[in-house]
Amino acid sequence: MDKFAGVLLASDFDDTLYCDEGGVPSSNLEALGYFLREGGRFTVATGRAKRTFAPHFHDVPINAPVILSNGALLYDFAAGRTVVDLPLPPQAAEDLTALADAFPSLGVEVYHGSDVYIHHPNAYTHRHVLRVDTTWTPMALAGMPQPWSKAVIQDDHAVLLEAQAWLKARWPERYEVIFSNAVLLECTARHATKGGMVLRLAELLGVERKDLYCVGDNQNDLSMLAVSAVPFAPANCAQELKDWGAVLLRPCPQGSIADLIERLDARY
Repeated sequence: MDKFAGVLLASDFDDTLYCDEGGVPSSNLEALGYFLREGGRFTVATGRAKRTFAPHFHDVPINAPVILSNGALLYDFAAGRTVVDLPLPPQAAEDLTALADAFPSLGVEVYHGSDVYIHHPNAYTHRHVLRVDTTWTPMALAGMPQPWSKAVIQDDHAVLLEAQAWLKARWPERYEVIFSNAVLLECTARHATKGGMVLRLAELLGVERKDLYCVGDNQNDLSMLAVSAVPFAPANCAQELKDWGAVLLRPCPQGSIADLIERLDARY
């Protein structure tokens, strides 16, 4: 009953564990049930904020604090408490206003506690809030209450590449600016990453690096794949992860996590 005692598995949510069509594959649920019964610890490391992940917490058997907002927040849903909080610096409102002035077509979705605000709503922000099923308030960046856990900058991919370079060139010491998909550019505080937070969680749980495993499908997952004993990605992942050298699993709809747990079953 303790084959996976001391093992921590951290999975990205969207397009890795959870698929847009069909939700969480039943094979993933069955495999996770086995993993937990054998003493494993499982959590999600997602770009979603607390508000937009909370409705899904009970969709999967999670038995460790959850990494939210791309590593800006570690939250224990079972205990109802924040474990670690790494908000954006107070200069974020001024800095992102300058960015929005430089790139007027950008939509900027900001998370403050359980509230969501959007500066300059566009087609991409509308699509995103529908996907994560949240309400929101339109507001200029300067008027949004702080602190912010993260900001999601949204536009055509080509525009976002320019915006990413613009932010990195001006304030590399303040921000992580990384894609969670082609039209979502995530901005968190410097060092607030999935990789950094999964290492904090492993330390809190007493998990050794050799027993830490991570899986994800996009650029914002690379920091946690870099600290994983074996870096895993579903076959539907971004090309960047394939080029980086992630070990490829079955695509999300075919049960990426079930495939991963089968491999751990052979490893332990």
